[in-house]
Amino acid sequence: MLDSVVDLFNQLAPQWGNSPAWSVLVLLAFAAIGYGVSRYAVRLLGRPIARRFRRQSVAQTALRVVRLSITLFFVLIGSGLVGLELGNIVLSVTVFSAVAGIVLAPLVGSIINGLFLLADEPYEIGDMVELDDGTRGFVDDITIRYTKIFTLDNTFLVMPNDVIRDKRVINLSAEDQRARLSLQVLVTYESNVAAARSLIEEAAAGTEGVIRGGPDIRIGSARYPSSPTCYIDEFGDNGVLLTLRYWVERPYKILTARSGVQTNIWDRLEERDVAVEMAYPHQHLVFDDTSGEAKVAVREGDDEPAEPVESAALSGDGSKGKDEESDEA
Repeated sequence: MLDSVVDLFNQLAPQWGNSPAWSVLVLLAFAAIGYGVSRYAVRLLGRPIARRFRRQSVAQTALRVVRLSITLFFVLIGSGLVGLELGNIVLSVTVFSAVAGIVLAPLVGSIINGLFLLADEPYEIGDMVELDDGTRGFVDDITIRYTKIFTLDNTFLVMPNDVIRDKRVINLSAEDQRARLSLQVLVTYESNVAAARSLIEEAAAGTEGVIRGGPDIRIGSARYPSSPTCYIDEFGDNGVLLTLRYWVERPYKILTARSGVQTNIWDRLEERDVAVEMAYPHQHLVFDDTSGEAKVAVREGDDEPAEPVESAALSGDGSKGKDEESDEA
């Protein structure tokens, strides 16, 4: 088919390939025409391909392949018009690819990893992900070379696919955008633990963005209560450790929800007259009968050990002994 198109153009204009400058212009013109036709074809095929593929990233990759194929087809037509045979082009591309393959090995690795990403489906465009360094953001685009993440700090993070495949990526919104958080509260042993649990659950339920109740939330084969629930975690050294578990509606408002829950718990402890007190480590200093005495070390050669001498600085009276007063006099 390509040879037939080239022969038709050669019959219409047999002198196209005589001038090198004219040949370059012909190649550029056909490349531009191919690019324009490819954009029009992508616009026509966009909806059918999007309905054909369930994943948006795969649909966009298919449209990129269509655009590249149409552009390359017109470039080959232009090459045939200026006298470049298809065999020579393929040979040149093969030699160039062999030489450039050594230099562009990282790029080839990114492309291969990109194909694995499209096949494995660890995340999709629009999902909220968290990297192993704590960076959170939304997947904006997935290509066969890189993955673009729009972070919560309003910046773009472009990572080659061979790099992001080596990282631990947490998908926070793959199937369900609801996320469960935990908060530990330590209360004293003298506190009313039952009242503390009820107060903490009430404070969490009254926070904006926190799921207050409803049907149980299913994770795999397990089901968890959707309303905030406070448990007795353990009996610690300084108090009773309570653990609150609650669900938030959106994963990108986790910090806001956690701060709101802790603020409500603090406010309710201050406002209500309940026997609940936050626990914190205490230290008690105990002085025995030897407190305020200092012992003098025995020097070598002394037969008798030194007697304990009362230290004025340790005793705290700040006065001198009677013997010292008489000596100064």
